Amino acid sequence: MFDKTVARGLLGIALAATAMSARADVFNMGGTQDPTTGTWTGSASLQFVTVGSPGNAPDPATGSVYGEVDYTYSMGKYDVTFGQYCQFLNDVATTSDPYGLYNSGMAGGAAIQLVQSGNPGNYSYSVTGSNSQGVNCPILDVSWGDAARFCNWLQNGQPTSGTESTGTTETGSYTLNGGTSTAALMAVTRSSTATYVIPTENEWYKAAYYDPTLNGGAGGYWKYPTKSNTTPGNTLPDTGNNANYYWNGYSLTPVGDFILSPSPYGTFDQGGDAWQWNQTAVVPGSSRGVRGGSYDASAADMASSYRDSGDPSVVGAHTGFRVASTEAVPEPSTLALLGAALAGVGAAYLRRRKAVTRHCATLRRGL
Repeated sequence: MFDKTVARGLLGIALAATAMSARADVFNMGGTQDPTTGTWTGSASLQFVTVGSPGNAPDPATGSVYGEVDYTYSMGKYDVTFGQYCQFLNDVATTSDPYGLYNSGMAGGAAIQLVQSGNPGNYSYSVTGSNSQGVNCPILDVSWGDAARFCNWLQNGQPTSGTESTGTTETGSYTLNGGTSTAALMAVTRSSTATYVIPTENEWYKAAYYDPTLNGGAGGYWKYPTKSNTTPGNTLPDTGNNANYYWNGYSLTPVGDFILSPSPYGTFDQGGDAWQWNQTAVVPGSSRGVRGGSYDASAADMASSYRDSGDPSVVGAHTGFRVASTEAVPEPSTLALLGAALAGVGAAYLRRRKAVTRHCATLRRGL
């Protein structure tokens, strides 16, 4: 017998999946990247790569301090972009912006500007400027608190209420509850049930520098996150072992533009383009880590030996972030297939329901 309760549940899931797939969320922004040139058509989606080899040894070049991670996790393939952060603001900061997720520095450049329009209760956000690829460049001028609230928004399913509150930005992967001060943000910890997170320093470091194929498969570390011990160049088109630092008149490049210079795990721009926040407290009570260098930093800042930190409540003019995940994250295409499959189940149920109804009507007419 066909279980009506199960059918109704599957139908509900299928309809929800169909509705979700219709919305342009940050996991499905619709853009594509040329695999040869790195050029984007449309807006880049938030994507992940798996970082395996759990239990790897720490990097001996750091006194065996950094790089060891005892579990498999996922790391953002790219930095969070202007386009993705703009979507975030349009979902949570249209009514008001009590925690300063938007700041004027985001609109300060001529090439790329994230602009706030409207009035309180009816804000909207857009990416403008002379750079036609601005939406795909790493977001800058974000604090550690901004990054944590973005992760909470992902954890909560990208709610679109227009407000920053419990269930949107203040709870989820991190419990912030309105905290914006240095002391409040330094006290924040990762929830044990978190999925989308700011990477720890070790998670970030391993994704950038560790290569499980080195030393005959025993694993080891590169000096730079371009899978090289040789100082990267900084030219485009990319010929391999290049990164965006002191280049192109001190301007950002789209994520993944250095298409031939990935890390061993397949992340891009963990060296250059934008400094990236991590979760680790470098100075207890006052600062959290940043790594990777930026477009106006030197090659030395991209090396595994260099670490820095900043006040988590302060925005950095050259600082952005990437999201990690504590578990494997299915690609958007997988989610689309799941939605289609569930929709198929729902459609099958409806067809069966109609057939049963017609059969019952026939029986009644025969009585």
